[in-house]
Amino acid sequence: MSESIYLNWEISKYLNNKNFNFNRDKILKILSKSLIENAYNDISKWPSYEATPLISLNRLSKDLSLNNIFYKDESKRFGLKSFKALGGAYAVEKISNGKKNIIISTATAGNHGRSVAWGSQRLGLNCKIFISEFVSEYRANEMRKLGADVIRVKGNYEDSLNECLNQSKKNGWQIVQDVAWENYELVPKLTMAGYSVMIKEITSQTDQYISHVFLQAGVGGMAAGSVAGIANYFKKIPKIVIVEPESADCVLQSIENGSIKKIDIKKESIMGGMSCGEVSLVPWKILQNSVNLCLTISDDQIAKTVAMLANYKFADKKIIGGECSAPGIISLIASCNNKIVKKMLDINVDSNILLIGCEGNADENLYNKLLSLGLNQI
Repeated sequence: MSESIYLNWEISKYLNNKNFNFNRDKILKILSKSLIENAYNDISKWPSYEATPLISLNRLSKDLSLNNIFYKDESKRFGLKSFKALGGAYAVEKISNGKKNIIISTATAGNHGRSVAWGSQRLGLNCKIFISEFVSEYRANEMRKLGADVIRVKGNYEDSLNECLNQSKKNGWQIVQDVAWENYELVPKLTMAGYSVMIKEITSQTDQYISHVFLQAGVGGMAAGSVAGIANYFKKIPKIVIVEPESADCVLQSIENGSIKKIDIKKESIMGGMSCGEVSLVPWKILQNSVNLCLTISDDQIAKTVAMLANYKFADKKIIGGECSAPGIISLIASCNNKIVKKMLDINVDSNILLIGCEGNADENLYNKLLSLGLNQI
């Protein structure tokens, strides 16, 4: 693959966090050490548990003149094809606490709901899942296959969440949401603690010092859960970069504003799980001071990146990375193309980069469409 393929990969916007102050103790007060370590101890005992692969993208490392690029492949997680399998299902287990006479509810853009449905099914619990009109029927059917009652709501994700909250309050259902708000923090914290399992695994998968971590953000749960995992498990703290769609940069705008800022999404990104208009409360408490840089990208290189991953081989199998796995690679390439950002982050030949391949073909129809389009572009 020619290096010239990367020449037009650009950052839409970037923001240096002037309030950066990574404080381990402060972070671990928000998402406690016990919550993080209990999550790993519990999840690692589940019958189908195994650590997902940490793949070295050697060809891309060479193209970008970096020491290592590590790609955490979450397409293998519990057969659910997403890191979200670590969060929602774990929260269901802890909140239900062995009870069988409760009904679980949640709103989702897809992967969180699938995890909640799977977690409910494992425990023999009924589950109600609310989705917006923008969630594909494929994703809806995957949740139905896990026994969930899927309710489609007109409007966007926020509309589906509001309907979930209204009906859950009316019917006495137990909400297992990955978004935090005032007086609703425990469940999102449990969910984020589940996500930190990825970081625990990484500490056993490489002895290389991770110098930079690129983290996708929607409402911020994965990013903040990973940051808390880094605070708990990493001896040295890497530079932390938040990546968002240009149309849904709620973390960037909140950091720029100094407080949570809700944005109006004019156009939904193809990165559906990241197309969120407001950062969640608990993630915000962690991210506001611990992130070095925020940046945004367009949808332009998503298909090409999906195809690039498919062209890599690991253990004789292609890497299946969905639309929300692409942003880490895109933003890394774009950062290397941008002299100011590259210098700001001190990315060089000694850098060891960590990317989170947060999902596989969780929506097979969309994945196949992107793969076909991308193969024609590389």
